[in-house]
Order: sequence, then C-alpha cells, then structure tokens
Amino acid sequence: MGRVRTIARRSFLVGSAAVLGGVAFGTYLYKREVENPLLDQLAPGEVAFNPYVMIDADGITLITPRADVGQGAYSVQAHLIAEELDVDVSQVRLDPGPPAAAYYNHVVAAEGMPIAAVSDSFFAQAGRGAADVAGKLLGLQLTGGSSTVPDMYDRLREAGAMARETLVAAAMAQTGMAREQLETADGAVNLPDGSRLSYVDLAAAAAALEPVQDTPLRRPSEWRQLGQAHQRSDIVPKSTGTQDYGIDMQMAGLVYATTRTNPARGGGMRGYDAAEAEKMRGVQAILPIREGIAVVADNTWRAFQAAVAVNCDWGDSPYIGETEGQIAALNASFAKDQQDSRFRDDGDVEAALGDGEVVEASYQIPYLAHAPLEPMNVVVKLGAGRLDIWTGTQIPRFVQVNAAKLAGLEAEQVYVHVLMSGGSFGRRLEDDYVLEAVEIAQQMPDVPIKMTWSREEDFTHDFPRPMQVARARGKVAQGEVTAFDLGISATSVTESSLGRLGQPAMGPDVAIVAGAWDQPFAIPDYRVTGYRAPAMVPVSSWRSVGASGNGFLHESFMDELCHAAGADPLQERLRLCSHDVSRKVLKTVGEMSGWGGDLGPRRGRGVAFVLAFGVPVAQVVEVTDTDDGIRLDRVFVAVDVGRVLDPVNFEAQVTGGVIWGLGHAMNCELTYEAGVPQQDNYHAFEGMRLYQTPEITVRGLENGEKIRGIGEPGVPPAAPALANAIFDATGQRIREMPFDKHVRFV
Repeated sequence: MGRVRTIARRSFLVGSAAVLGGVAFGTYLYKREVENPLLDQLAPGEVAFNPYVMIDADGITLITPRADVGQGAYSVQAHLIAEELDVDVSQVRLDPGPPAAAYYNHVVAAEGMPIAAVSDSFFAQAGRGAADVAGKLLGLQLTGGSSTVPDMYDRLREAGAMARETLVAAAMAQTGMAREQLETADGAVNLPDGSRLSYVDLAAAAAALEPVQDTPLRRPSEWRQLGQAHQRSDIVPKSTGTQDYGIDMQMAGLVYATTRTNPARGGGMRGYDAAEAEKMRGVQAILPIREGIAVVADNTWRAFQAAVAVNCDWGDSPYIGETEGQIAALNASFAKDQQDSRFRDDGDVEAALGDGEVVEASYQIPYLAHAPLEPMNVVVKLGAGRLDIWTGTQIPRFVQVNAAKLAGLEAEQVYVHVLMSGGSFGRRLEDDYVLEAVEIAQQMPDVPIKMTWSREEDFTHDFPRPMQVARARGKVAQGEVTAFDLGISATSVTESSLGRLGQPAMGPDVAIVAGAWDQPFAIPDYRVTGYRAPAMVPVSSWRSVGASGNGFLHESFMDELCHAAGADPLQERLRLCSHDVSRKVLKTVGEMSGWGGDLGPRRGRGVAFVLAFGVPVAQVVEVTDTDDGIRLDRVFVAVDVGRVLDPVNFEAQVTGGVIWGLGHAMNCELTYEAGVPQQDNYHAFEGMRLYQTPEITVRGLENGEKIRGIGEPGVPPAAPALANAIFDATGQRIREMPFDKHVRFV
C-alpha cells in the first residue's frame, strides 16, 4: 500500500520502536524520543501509540517498513510481530508504512565500519553502538546489507508482545479476571467459558491504558509460527502473474513518460532536436531535464519510440571511457599514496615473502549490472504544496528528502508510497529515476505522470558493481599455507553512492575489502590491503556488495595456495579456521558433498568459504568436463544464520544467491566504449539458463550466537567454488570473470 492509507477511524497502533508522550508498547534504546510518523494522519477518534500494529474496525494491519524486493521481507517482518501478538498472518493486512525516522535501521551502518562480524571485543561493541546511534540520528530508513532480520528481530517481537499484553490487560479490566485465566490466539483473548474478546473490540479500551512494559519474549522452543515453513502471501500472485508491482500502478488521468539521458554517464546534453519526434502518434510533450529529455505520451510504448527519435547532442563523459583504460587505472592504483585500508595485517608479511619461492597471481572482475526484471519506474503527482510519489524503493526517506529539495518543498510535503518491487539487487538504493520524474512533474503540475525506463535505458544508466583488480602473493611450507597477501584495487562504492544521496563518505571504504579482510583464518602472516582507485563509472551496491567480488579473489587464491602446498583444499581451510561456527559449516559441507570421494574421470569439485554479513557460508560445486564444455552438476551449501525463521524462504534465498553468483560468474560483464556500456539488454547479459542450473542442496545450521540475514550471503562463495571445481576437473585455473572467456558452458 505504500504510505499507510488514511487510517480508518477507531484505529489503534501499538509497537515498540519509540517512546511517544510517555506511552509506548516496547522499549527504546535511547531516552531521546522519536516522532511517531502516524500522528499527523489521524482522523478524529483515532488513536496511534506506535508504528507497528494497527487495529481498527476493519481488522489488524501490521506495518512492515523494510522493503520487499523479492527476498520475503514483508513475510518475515509480519511473522515476527504475529508470533508474539498471536494473530494469523493470513488474516491481517501488511503495509510498508511511511518514510519516517522511527523506522531507522539500527544495524546496517555497522557494515560500513572495520568491525569483524565474529568479534565481540570492546572496540567491536563500541563500534556497533556508534553505528546504532548514527542510524538513529540520521533516521536511516534503509533496506539492505541483509539487515532486515537482525535489525527487526527484537523490535518487532517486542511490539507484538507488548501489544498483546496490553490488550489482555484491557480484557482483565473488562471481565475482572486474572491474567492466568486468559489466553490469546487468532487475534482474540479467550475466556475460560470459551467466549472470545477480539482485539478489534478491545482496542479502544486498551488505548486508554498504560502499555504493559518488559514482557518476556517467547523462547524458540515455545514458538508457534517462527521456525516453521510458511507460504508467503506473495507466492500465489507472483506464480500466477497477478502480483501488482510499481510498473502496474494505474490511476485516473495518468499520462505516460520516459526519459532519455546521455548513455555516457556524466556527459550531459548540449542540445536536442525533437521536430520529428513531436509529430509521432500519441506524443503530448517533449521536455528538457537536467541530463537529457523526457517524452510524455498516451502510452509507454509510444513514449519509448518517440524518445529514440529525438536527435540529442550528447556531451563527453568526464570518466575513463574504455574498458582497457579502466583496467589500467585500477592497476596504477596499487601505490602507497592510494592505499585505502589495511584492516588485516597479521605477522610480518614482508619478511615472510622476502625469500624463497613465492606463489603469485593476479585477478580481474568486471563491472556488473543489477538488471532487475522490473525496470526503474515511478508515478508522481505534484500539486500545490504536495508531491506524491509511488514507487518501489529501498530508501524511502532519502527519496522523500531529495525529492523535496528538488521540488522546493519541505520533506513533510512529500508523500512516498512504497510499492512492491520486481527485483532490485541493490539498484533501488538509488533515487535517480525518481528525481527525473519529479523534473517532469515540475513542468506538468497537477498531472499524475507514470515514468518508466526502457530496458536499454535501465542497463545503460545503471550504477554497476565496480570493476576490481587484485594482486596476490603467498607462501607455503611443509604442506601448509603460511603466508597470504592480497591487494585489491577498486573505486569506492560508499563514496559514489553516498555522494549521490547528498551524504559525506568519511574514512576508508570497507566495501573495497569486505569478504576478504575479515575471514576467520589463522594464517601466520596474513595481510589484506585495499587501494582506492580514482572515480570512474559511478558505482553502487550490488547483491552482497564488496563480498560478491572479494569472495572470488580471496577464495581463488586460497585454493591456489592449498594446491601449491599439496594440501586438501577443504582440510586446509578447516586447519586454518579459527572460528568454531565457521568450522562446523565447513565440516558440514564436506559431509554433504562426500568430499574426498572419487567423482570419476573428467569430473571435479571445488570448495569455497566466505563469511559475509556475519554469516559463514561454505559451498562445494561439482562439474563435468564434457566434450561440449563444462556442465554444472551439483552444488552443496552449508549456512549458519543463528536461527532459521522460515525454512522454505531460507532455502529459497540461499538457492537464489547461488544461482545469482554462478550465473554472473559464467557469462556476465559490462564493457565500455566511449563511456557507454556495450551490453544493453539480456541478450548480452544472460546469466544462468534453466537448463544449466545444477541440483542445489542447502542445509541451515543454528550454532551462531546472533541471528543473521540470508538475502545476500549465498552469493560470494559461488564463483570461487565454480572456478576451483573447473581447475579440479581440467587443470585450468581461471582468474578472470566472466569465465566464458576461458571455458564453454553447456
């Protein structure tokens, strides 16, 4: 629904995100109050205590503020509340809520700090606390970094528990019964005589009570919903083609628009000639915007056709325009004055590598597009003192604030309605497409405008995953890995992304070395260095961010060292692993895959391990070297997220991550000529085909002390496990993505 609909009369909101006027369901980490985003929406007779649970005459609405981009975020948030509230999710409404500081993400900022996820040192705890404070002060309402579950795990359960117990208190006051005489189930308080008092009927009385504080949460052994397999509410509509996404948005009076901007990022437009396009059927207006032109027509297809017909005089991009030059710039950045970080520096690497035989290797990773199935789109309507925005986004508050600045409004005058997204993989952490639509709306006030990018525009104006180059050196002795030195050169995702959102990027960029510097291996001489290359193509977060590429860099070289030492790649990782939870993951994947057994001729297996977002993941890939090329046979995955909340969705996310990682490693890249991406649709950016998909077996472990998210951690080990398997089967070591530059896949 996006912004919470005009709340029905007699509504009742309960939750645990903020202390509001001294009355709240739940506790808050800090004394400073956070404004309830719903108070200004209330009609006479309506009551709002807090953001998460709404009860009105029509039933119950659960507010699920973390965006659902296909990962099941709405479902897991709803079940976290419902577990303690004692309601059936199938009987309630879900609403993502409005942009609001109360919905800030209190864990995601820690991903940008040099804190190892497995560390509980004083520094680590202080850093996480500082990140929490920063998230609160910035009102960082953001979905990303596999943070939805760790961010909301306690908050939403507390919201449900406090709401439930306050509703029970209202029932106690109404009936004169003691707490032990009452039970709750299916949205009602059950009385000893079998009668029921629905939450709807109790809402008004409960609103007059002081909320019940510090209610103990159920232990996992007592869970009624969490830990069980559930059918997500979006499964049937998505499977039958009836799910509405942002691109399906309709309303009365809608006109249709698209934009065309310089395919060479940053080049701008010198001028344009729209004479021919203006004559085309259905075209209503051709308008200038900051980076190009917009076409408004009576349907989207006609807008697309007219946009291509406009003769645009593009300026030159200020960035390095050729792939070869970009690679050269990355290689030139391995210099002391461009060193960005050295978070891992154990032992004395220089001394260890100073004499004797040294193993050396170089690796290269290309730019990669997000390429979600649903291209960027938005509906906007600008009226007098009000701007409405309907779109799928992971950053509703940034959208609100930046759109307000552009439109000359206060943030409170911008209403962001968050819609279901048809994929993102990090792309909807940007607001560029929204701001283009606002520019159109400024020239067409009081008209609802649906702006949609063509697939080609979506590809060429992506903010891709950055290209990376790595240089690695290592040493082995007596059958063991003894030294490991990895240098990684890349442009800064953090600097690029935050700069576009109007935020400063201070200090080193952890993303350059994420998934490499913080691995739980006790190598005597162990160093990981990040080098910040100058800005080239503007880049952004891509599913699993820095770990997506660094997993390949780190685990490919680890495999090379294991083979150079004559050591078993799995057993050597187990020997080096200093983290008990990670060791169990490695042992489990070995057991699952029958590691060590003979696969037969022309077959191979490869293992990779990456700890990212606090989640240790080990994968074993099996391949066959056929006469026609490499065939992917099986993948085994062991993962520990601390607690599996929904086994079905857990397996789906891990499986999807494996396919995402393998497919992009096999055949995907963005290359550039004159600043323009040469891949502009799926024919040139395929990913894995259904017939190429291997059998994937997933096992979730629950040994970790903290609960973690699972949307991204399945991605990083996939590429190196595949490369290592190809080496095992063929003897060919692949150090460059995409792999189809070196082998053929069948």
